[in-house]
Amino acid sequence: MASVIEQCQVAPPPGGVDELTLPLTYFDHMWLDFHRVRQILFYKLPITKPNFIENIIPPLKDSLSLAVKHYIPLAGNVACPINSNGYPELRYVTGDSVSITFSETDMDFNYLIGDHPRSATDFYHFVPQLAEPKDAPGVQLAPILAIQVTLFPNFGVSIGFTNHHVAGDGATIVGFIRAWAELHKFGGHEQFLSKAFIPFYDRSVIKDPYGQGMTIWKEMKKRNLEMRDIVTLHEHKVRSTFTIRRDDIEKLKNLISSRRRNTLNPVTSFTITCAYLWTCLIKSEGAIKEDIIDDNLTEFFGCEVDCRARFNPPLPQSYFGNCLVGYVARTRHVDLAGKEGFTIAVEIIRGSIQKRMKDEEWILNGSWFKELNTIYENRMLSIAGLPKHDLYAADFGWGRAAKLEVISLDSGDGISMSLNKSKDFDGDLEVGLSLSKTRMNAFAAIFTHGLTFL
Repeated sequence: MASVIEQCQVAPPPGGVDELTLPLTYFDHMWLDFHRVRQILFYKLPITKPNFIENIIPPLKDSLSLAVKHYIPLAGNVACPINSNGYPELRYVTGDSVSITFSETDMDFNYLIGDHPRSATDFYHFVPQLAEPKDAPGVQLAPILAIQVTLFPNFGVSIGFTNHHVAGDGATIVGFIRAWAELHKFGGHEQFLSKAFIPFYDRSVIKDPYGQGMTIWKEMKKRNLEMRDIVTLHEHKVRSTFTIRRDDIEKLKNLISSRRRNTLNPVTSFTITCAYLWTCLIKSEGAIKEDIIDDNLTEFFGCEVDCRARFNPPLPQSYFGNCLVGYVARTRHVDLAGKEGFTIAVEIIRGSIQKRMKDEEWILNGSWFKELNTIYENRMLSIAGLPKHDLYAADFGWGRAAKLEVISLDSGDGISMSLNKSKDFDGDLEVGLSLSKTRMNAFAAIFTHGLTFL
């Protein structure tokens, strides 16, 4: 458990913009009914409670205020129309703020930052829940961001983030967290804030020649959108972290090269890693199920790809909002469960990405959204986050984070895994999973066994 030391609202400094409204684009709408994103950064920081209250809390609040000045929509709300005539938007007005809670706990810090299986429910003490939506003329206003900072006396500090995905993708949220970290590390001196973390707000750069914004919004309205932040605990699940080394990735690449006829286009580390994990997960299900799985059952792999560079001209990497499209690979269960499962997984993931990588028309006409409606979520493995978004680099002056946990992996009908740069070694990748204990044990055995024999 975590007991509250202080709960407060942090607003941007006075003298900034009075209000800001950002209409949602067709990249944003699909996230309106998505579960909230929850993640925690753990830092080793052996301080006492008095030191935390006197020397940590005040500068964290001051630097957060400065960070919110640059990421002003995060202090505001999603304004979702109550009737069918309106259009959703992000809305900030003077007086809006970010909720931040400071707490302490006597839970075992070293247990939580381990890689071994840990109860999924233990982590919910350290991420906040967004406040209830409020009614305003014609709309419901749902908060976008909440933060919780927890002291583990004499061991460390965790910072938990809960955000509404509709406000922005990983590039946006990681940009905000790293901006806050830089401002805190350098004592609030904004001249040290990297230009890469200054958001770009002009949404006119998102072209919509096919009117996909309205089309997707109409589709979302049919889903009885839930604007509350509902937390569901998963007591049967455990969380584990697996590291796939750079050497192992290279060996897997060499294995694929030896089996493929066309080696002109090299396979990326992302494709290799995802294919290996996908096949390990499929085989782990077979290892624990007493019932025979239908060989012809369709299995799905889904990943979100940043489209900022896909446009002509490219969008700035600091574009504030969502700019993702979903790529889906699919094949029969028997294909992945067999001896050639890894090779098949590599080819279909690679083929799916290459087919759409430079297809701007496919992005603009909304075909990617229509494809998402053809999947069965309970048979899908999806990726949360991208390795290029390095949250471990968020240094508040305490060094690199000791551990990142993506808590929202627990949500959804299928299986989601986080994929991040390793906290320790460049080129290694860190994989987070949340599964039942028996499934996790089976996966760990298959994952380790497969790498041992490379």
